[in-house]
Amino acid sequence: MKKAIAYFRVSTDRQGKSGLGLEAQHEAVHLFAQQQGYQVTAEFTEIESGKKNERPELIAALLLCKKQKATLIIAKLDRLGRNVAFIANLMESKVEFLAVDNPHANLLMVHLLAAFAEHERKQISTRTKEALQAAKRRGVQLGKHGREIESKKNAQAADQFAETMRPIFDELRVEGITSVRQISDELNRRAVKTFRNDGQQWHRTSVHRMLKRLSL
Repeated sequence: MKKAIAYFRVSTDRQGKSGLGLEAQHEAVHLFAQQQGYQVTAEFTEIESGKKNERPELIAALLLCKKQKATLIIAKLDRLGRNVAFIANLMESKVEFLAVDNPHANLLMVHLLAAFAEHERKQISTRTKEALQAAKRRGVQLGKHGREIESKKNAQAADQFAETMRPIFDELRVEGITSVRQISDELNRRAVKTFRNDGQQWHRTSVHRMLKRLSL
């Protein structure tokens, strides 16, 4: 059986401790490895910003890949960073790697994806700065108070979305679908959109939060 090294990354220490994001990556990588005939011999988890190129866990993973002649498997290509130079250096290490969300990506595609990701990151940064400046001109109070107001708005929107989901969760409960895993699988099977509606699937963590909001 072919050998593989799993590499996971979350961007904040809080996410790393809570497991948010890691669980989805872990499930995606191990399912993919099993389907493709890989044996995952080791796992490395990085808690780091995607902008930084200093990744001790990734370096350790690459070294072990060379030693075992294994393939590096990640859940999403953007988990390796949003920097063209970093992606190029990774590729120069001559370690084979696969991204679950894009397993057929060739070298040209990887460079293009990295370039687009870096461009998008810069665009987001620019739009954020422009939005903050526009808000400041309108007299919006920024800083901690502003973040608290925005946080309350997000919480209200999440509560409203939860209420729209209540009939679906009630229906699942009547059908005997009660465990968090069963619910997430069924919601994905039915292609029910998540709160963010950004193409992401339901996971046990998101289902658990929804059940908590609905007091179920």
